[in-house]
Amino acid sequence: MVFPLYDDNPFRLPVPPIVTWGLIALNVLIFLVQISSGPETAAGIVASFAATPATLSGAEPAAGSVPAPLTLLTSMFLHGGWMHIIGNMVYLWVFGDDIEEALGRWRFLVFYLASGVLAALAYTLFNPDGTTPMLGASGAISGVLAAYLMLRPCAKVSVFVFRIVVRVRAYWVIGGWIMLQLFSFLSQQADDNVAYGAHFGGLVAGAVLFVLMRPRGVRLFERIQEVSQGEAGAS
Repeated sequence: MVFPLYDDNPFRLPVPPIVTWGLIALNVLIFLVQISSGPETAAGIVASFAATPATLSGAEPAAGSVPAPLTLLTSMFLHGGWMHIIGNMVYLWVFGDDIEEALGRWRFLVFYLASGVLAALAYTLFNPDGTTPMLGASGAISGVLAAYLMLRPCAKVSVFVFRIVVRVRAYWVIGGWIMLQLFSFLSQQADDNVAYGAHFGGLVAGAVLFVLMRPRGVRLFERIQEVSQGEAGAS
């Protein structure tokens, strides 16, 4: 088991990552509503607010009263279980604050939502006749991971690995996650309902959006240059 824990202390940043914290709080709140509303109501919430590829592509009518295009947004705030939401929120906690600091609060919010929407559209493109509702923040968070890899690839991240905590470069953490998604996508079984296509869609969307949306002065791969200079000086 490999799990990121933290990179830098977000409480010591010059500008608190209010949007990141707010997104985490909203996701947790909605999940608590889901699990406390009873099986039938929870199923109705998923049917209405999750994004179903066949509905989005027009192959099937909408199951609930929410217009299909709107579910591209609402679906990213629903989760299928405790492990699903904990995993997503930990990744958002570790990596989201840096991207919020780089983009600014409002740009980051637009970036996050756009990455999630484009991830859901990518999954629909891969599976236009799919009738399994898609839910979760993974697509949006994949966009955050792509942006972090482009911004701070050499940053040190504390990672929980088989009962110990080690400090490794971000490119190992995020690169390993990408390779795991690729392996899982290629070996996916029929009963595996994970939307790996959305993960890849979010990665591509996040990479493109970060290049387009980053403010002037925010350099790509800046940490690689800093590490290289430090190593050259030490030698």
